[in-house]
Amino acid sequence: MILKMKRYTFLVYHKQYTEFLEKLRETGVLHVIEKAEGIAENDVLREKMQLAARIKNTLKQLEKRTPQKAELLPTNEAKNGLELLQNVELALAEKDALDQKLQNTEKEYERMEVWGSFSHTRLEQLRNAGFVINFYSCNLRKFDQEWEVLYNAFEIDTTTTTRYFLTITKPNQVIEIDADPIKLSAKTAEELFVEISEIREKINVQIALLEKMAVEYYNTIKLAQSEISENIDFAKVILNTKSEADNRVMLLEGWCPEESEEVLNTYLESTGVYYETAIPTEEDKVPIKLKNNKFTKLYEMIGELYDLPNYHELDLTPFFAPFYMLFFGLCLGDVGYGLIFVIAAVILRRKVSETLKPVFSLVALLGISTVIMGAIGGNVFGYSLIDAKIEWLESYKKYMMDSNKLFNVALILGVIQIIFGMIIKAIGTVRRYGVAASLSTWGWLIIILGCGGTYAVNMFMEVNATTTQYLYYGFGGVGGLLIFLLNDIKRNPFINVGAGLWDAYNMILGVIGDVLSYIRLFALGISGAVMGFVFNDLAINLSGNIPVLSPIIMIIILLIGHGLNIFMSSLSAFVHPMRLTFVEFYKNAGFEGGGKKYRPFAAYKEERTLF
Repeated sequence: MILKMKRYTFLVYHKQYTEFLEKLRETGVLHVIEKAEGIAENDVLREKMQLAARIKNTLKQLEKRTPQKAELLPTNEAKNGLELLQNVELALAEKDALDQKLQNTEKEYERMEVWGSFSHTRLEQLRNAGFVINFYSCNLRKFDQEWEVLYNAFEIDTTTTTRYFLTITKPNQVIEIDADPIKLSAKTAEELFVEISEIREKINVQIALLEKMAVEYYNTIKLAQSEISENIDFAKVILNTKSEADNRVMLLEGWCPEESEEVLNTYLESTGVYYETAIPTEEDKVPIKLKNNKFTKLYEMIGELYDLPNYHELDLTPFFAPFYMLFFGLCLGDVGYGLIFVIAAVILRRKVSETLKPVFSLVALLGISTVIMGAIGGNVFGYSLIDAKIEWLESYKKYMMDSNKLFNVALILGVIQIIFGMIIKAIGTVRRYGVAASLSTWGWLIIILGCGGTYAVNMFMEVNATTTQYLYYGFGGVGGLLIFLLNDIKRNPFINVGAGLWDAYNMILGVIGDVLSYIRLFALGISGAVMGFVFNDLAINLSGNIPVLSPIIMIIILLIGHGLNIFMSSLSAFVHPMRLTFVEFYKNAGFEGGGKKYRPFAAYKEERTLF
């Protein structure tokens, strides 16, 4: 459900405006309307936004480095959060520099390790004695034994495909070797190994420092973040304010939910500020605040992945939520997988922050749906209960569905959701534009429900053929009249006929295509079951008959196989029902979207989302 909003317009004397905004922020209910031309960011605001980005990134880094079960120290108001921010940034930069140095040194060590232990001093003495020493590497097959005679080539090391060697020649001797010359590091492998150990010790010290900072500084820097964010919001409100009467009067506009207007009105009456209220018009771009029950609210995060409804249409979340839950269970369709989802969600829900609890509540519900649909399909970890010879299951098998029945169920669910969407579209059109604007949609519903219902009754009951024929004519005639002649009562009837024919062409092809799209529910469920069966078969056939070892091999194959199947099947079960919702259902329900989320001008609030 979309909460009703009221438009507020304030006129405030310029000397009282700052105090007015501070008090207004305390109420935390007004969504400030941005200027139509947008706000021009000034240098001060831009710097604050950059600072906010730095703080956000630093807090994320500290969250990653917070020791498990560590209790964060409370905010220390005696310390400057921005100074602490700089200290953390320096520590992070130092660690990054050490990580980069370690990476480079390790590469250098790997390059020098093949040359073994040697002394640069002795090499320099040989050079001073008139010897030219060069180092090379080449493919093993390219190494020519003649180089040992011509250039005093000495093999140092040989790997699988590469040979490393050096040559000792006299000055001015031309060396013609098909090999890659190598320049040695200033340090030997032994020296580099020692340096690597020293760098790692420094990194460990830096990690310990960052962990300490995470515990001591996090909440203080968090306070600085809230202050900066509030300053940014305050500056944006100032930029969205219009100056009137030679900058003596400040004009501000915003939206307030009707359920919260008592709080705002109480404050306004205490200040004596002049204000006006208005009900939104069809042209207004009103922010969206959704209010649903506990079950439906869990699915709001799914709807927001696509778009929010605009203020003047229906919130479709309560209408697609049961379908989405059912579709997910049908796509995954395995009792064992569903139980894993439920158990994991219940356990993890206790350990996560409040902001993540709804996610795991949703996972638990989807797991329950998977268990139910898996039981109906008779599938447990890829094992088919329908084919099982279990005596106590025989009485329950009549409630289970084989692949043919599941195929029909997928199509029936598609028809039901599409028709349901058309009903929602018709009701929404009546609410916004009146009955006349919805006649065409009602016409299609009369034809689909009337003729379809007549056909269904005729299949299961003996109905007089003449009566059936008259029912077809009646529903078809009434529906056709609404579709072809009354689709727009303000328009020329001949134009309506042409528009009706075009609408009929799109509707027939569209509905057929939409219904067929729901076959994916059946296909995904069957594919997951087949993959589970295949992994079970592989585990039995590949484990062999080796005592002790065979059960271990079987368990490994089952864990890896079903783990992959759960991942791929659950991903498909999440994405494809969402696709059916956002494409087939939203289209037939007349969803427009384009809504902007309600964001009140209020004190900064953000919860830490850590396990």
